[in-house]
Amino acid sequence: MGNKIRIDKWLWAVRVYKTRTQASDACKGGKIKINGISVKASQMLGENEIVEIKKEGFKITYKSIQLIEKRVSAIIASGCYEDLTPPEDLPQKNDGTVIMNAEFRDRGAGRPTKRDRRDIDKFKDI
Repeated sequence: MGNKIRIDKWLWAVRVYKTRTQASDACKGGKIKINGISVKASQMLGENEIVEIKKEGFKITYKSIQLIEKRVSAIIASGCYEDLTPPEDLPQKNDGTVIMNAEFRDRGAGRPTKRDRRDIDKFKDI
């Protein structure tokens, strides 16, 4: 392992995204920040840096502990980062399980209007 690794490769290796393409697309879409700065997929990530991820309507914050290049099991991957996301930021049911928001549009409703698009973007971006 080197001192630095591409952010898209690290996000894929620690199982935040299923593919490197999804990780790269998230970077291009401005959904990934390192130490508060939006980054490109080629940005190099070092150890002990704060990574903010907007995914599925939530803001997730990780601290990079170990830099890995190969995709590993979820148990090993969880040791490569520290989850700094405050528990109150994730909506929960009474039993403590996390609720994941999903967007839904009725079939046959047609294309969203400009107002609908703004509401969808507001919902997705938090």
